[in-house]
Amino acid sequence: MAINIAAVAEGLVLGKKAGVDPERIFEAIKGGLAGSQCLSDKAPRMFKGDYDPGFRMKLHVKDLTNVLETSRELHTAMPLSAQVMEMMQTLMAEGHTEADHGGLAMFYEKLNSISLEK
Repeated sequence: MAINIAAVAEGLVLGKKAGVDPERIFEAIKGGLAGSQCLSDKAPRMFKGDYDPGFRMKLHVKDLTNVLETSRELHTAMPLSAQVMEMMQTLMAEGHTEADHGGLAMFYEKLNSISLEK
């Protein structure tokens, strides 16, 4: 889930940086192969800057901690999960522990000096 949310945020930020309205990107891809429930739920919230908790960042970090600990025990590489964990840890350090995990978009917005909000 976390990787999916990060991919949604990353793609929308890139599109906006390229001058494309992120809502048009969303409309273009939501019904195709790139569409997902995650995209349909999180993208509209990103456009509003609405990160009221559905699933709190701190709870997702707890789950990712379990995933990464298990992966180490099983000697299984999980580089994407580890990277998203770092993004979430950064957001939590900035005070977003209670934000919805869709708040991963804030990481990309800050990193690229752009907002997905209208």
